[in-house]
Amino acid sequence: MFELAVTTILSPVVLFFILGLSAALARSDITIPEALSKGLALYLMMAIGLKGGFEMAANGLSLAVIKVMIAGIILSFLIPLIAFSLLRATTKLSLVDAAASAAHYGSISIVTFVAATQAVDLSGLTYGGHLVAVAALMETPAIISALLLARRGRARKDPNAASTGLIREVALNASVVVLIGALMIGWITGEAGKAQVGNVFISPLQGVLCLFLLDMGLSAGRGLRQGWRLLQASTIAFGIYMPLASAILATLAALLLNLTAGDTALLMTLAASASYIAVPAAMRLALPEAKPAIYLTLSLGVTFPFNLTIGIPLYIVTAQIISG
Repeated sequence: MFELAVTTILSPVVLFFILGLSAALARSDITIPEALSKGLALYLMMAIGLKGGFEMAANGLSLAVIKVMIAGIILSFLIPLIAFSLLRATTKLSLVDAAASAAHYGSISIVTFVAATQAVDLSGLTYGGHLVAVAALMETPAIISALLLARRGRARKDPNAASTGLIREVALNASVVVLIGALMIGWITGEAGKAQVGNVFISPLQGVLCLFLLDMGLSAGRGLRQGWRLLQASTIAFGIYMPLASAILATLAALLLNLTAGDTALLMTLAASASYIAVPAAMRLALPEAKPAIYLTLSLGVTFPFNLTIGIPLYIVTAQIISG
């Protein structure tokens, strides 16, 4: 595990994240234009969706694959409920802030997932392209669970209208639309499509990911610099032990489904990651009174770095052990 952790930390993508994080904490004037940042995120979602679609076209869609997708949906519904209960029991966060924070756990971080696929490749393991479909399917259920929690913590004159707006935003969220759309395009076009666009979306993926993680490091550093005063030790601890708890749930699901080591590692990563794109947008509509400095600092400033440097190597080693 130590060698894998060192390899992961010393990979270019993680080092660029650390560079951005350090620069932000040191108050450097490095900036990534917002339009470029959004473009990089869009590119990454298209690339990982297409890659998964191409692999699904090569391997087909079986009953076992469908079972993994269902397991991902169940995990995505369940994890926010557990996260909310833990936050209420162990921290002093208000019901509103606890609901908003819990919403980020269960939904997924596509960048963490992409980094995990690279680490799995480096470890010599293989995985199925259907895990990309699982990633796309896990975006939405967590937000729906959070909506159920959020309705307990808000007082609105017309909650039905707000819920309708949130559901629409979730269904048409860019990450969901692009991931599922690119996955379907890759699945439909198969090897022919891969030959046409592989040089644009597959080969340059590592370089684009380095630039995006530099931007994510800058964002995480600014969030820590501005929001740390709102986070108590128990809240920060949640950002570390919650992904581990979620990974354990995914491990149990992987054992029941008899997944390969590579698929197990990625399912654990998906369950352990925390959204910082789709869910914050949804929470702005569902719980505008919640504090972004709390839930964004937790997901992007605590859980994301933990997963990138310690979590992913731990999930891969665990997957190798339980898969024999």
